Amino acid sequence: MKSEIRAEAERFFAAFQSAGALPVEADILLPAETLLDLYGEDIRARAYVTQDPLRGEMVLRPDFTVPVVQAHMAHGADPARYTYMGEVFRKQDTLAPRAAEYLQVGFEIFDRTAPEQADAEVFALFAGLLSSLPLMPQTSDMGILMAAIRGLETTETRRAALLRHVWRPKRFRHLLDRYAGRAAPHPARVRLLKALEAGKLPKAGAHVGLRSTQEIAARIHALAEDADTPAIPPKQVALLDDLMALSGPAPEVLERLRDLAVDMPYISDAVERLAARLSALRARGIPVQDLPFGTTHGRTMLEYYDGFVFSFHAADPSLPVVATGGRYDALTKVLGQGRSIPAVGGIIRPHLVAQLRAK
Repeated sequence: MKSEIRAEAERFFAAFQSAGALPVEADILLPAETLLDLYGEDIRARAYVTQDPLRGEMVLRPDFTVPVVQAHMAHGADPARYTYMGEVFRKQDTLAPRAAEYLQVGFEIFDRTAPEQADAEVFALFAGLLSSLPLMPQTSDMGILMAAIRGLETTETRRAALLRHVWRPKRFRHLLDRYAGRAAPHPARVRLLKALEAGKLPKAGAHVGLRSTQEIAARIHALAEDADTPAIPPKQVALLDDLMALSGPAPEVLERLRDLAVDMPYISDAVERLAARLSALRARGIPVQDLPFGTTHGRTMLEYYDGFVFSFHAADPSLPVVATGGRYDALTKVLGQGRSIPAVGGIIRPHLVAQLRAK
């Protein structure tokens, strides 16, 4: 099977180069701190981390995108296309027999001229390469959901918390319900605020666990401020719930999103970007009338995605997703120290392709 996996990887790698991508490499052992913060909670939990006496905490490469973006922002051309092929390493959190080390082949576009056209180019390229396999696509746009959250009538602190936890659906739902006044605060929070009112906080200079009194006081102050914040208006919460429930063929979802945008004008720009993307996909021969779109798809993907997201998966639910990708404009700004460039890309897992072909 190894030779078949390698052959699939080489085929994708060659196809990406034919599409104009420059082959690049990334170190296998990477600095852990910045990289794991950018990948998010899921990858942090599954990363292989070790200590280097000179370089500090290091991690076996869990993915290529972040190191490729780092290299591009340091000395890359504008525009640019890259491709890569190599092993990635992730602990598996399932009892199913899944590999902890496997090949990954990817394609990335850095181009500021026409982001929706670049989205369509990446998706169409992946769809063509995977067309002979029994795979189903799924698409979404994290930018629409993020725009809806940013438009809520509440404090910046609450909006930031919702955006931070949008990748963790259960935690997000708990926060939204609490901020909407639909769920009672945690009993521990209530006890803490009562202690604040009674003046029963630790004395200055004391430590509790690893936190100083000053850190604890700052946290309690934030909790008290939040407790006095009015609930998010019920109509806005209902509109957000309606938005998150949308799923179906992309053109139908687009029309329903346009209807919602009448009452949620802050999502209008993101919705029209979806419209432009669908036009670009249609021009590349993608049957968008049958293309599935769900507004919450992608919330369990990598946390640096902030726009278009897509995946290709098999009907067999025991198989991981075969290919994934999306837009990550904000990531380039973080790694570019203020400079940024629109960017989109995706990866294919050749070992899963080989498994499907062997069936």
